[in-house]
Amino acid sequence: MNTVVDAKRSATRWLLIIVVLLGLGLFGYIQLVLHWSYSEGDRVGILQKVSKKGWICKTDEGELALYVVGGVAPQIWEFTVRDDEVMKQLEAHLGERVRLHYSEHRGIPTSCFGDTTYFVDAVAPAP
Repeated sequence: MNTVVDAKRSATRWLLIIVVLLGLGLFGYIQLVLHWSYSEGDRVGILQKVSKKGWICKTDEGELALYVVGGVAPQIWEFTVRDDEVMKQLEAHLGERVRLHYSEHRGIPTSCFGDTTYFVDAVAPAP
């Protein structure tokens, strides 16, 4: 009888260890993909839209119209903003030509961090 109780305790302990290790692994993976960028660069265009989106996790999102030429439909580039100060700057430049600095983070497991893989971290007016 005592061995059955010991076996249950041992199985519960191993299950708990496995769950904790999986949780730590997931946490480490999310930290890695959020802080190590796949690529980074700049994009220039007309800032067309900024908004908060999401059913459960509200994220700051925006759209930049690229290649604005009369008579041709612009290419729309969607991005995510994680910094409130950058979002305020974007709201101030809505409808203007801007240069956005971004970093791309691939492999993010959920949209709670943003709807896109492109995270804008700086904005400046473009001539």
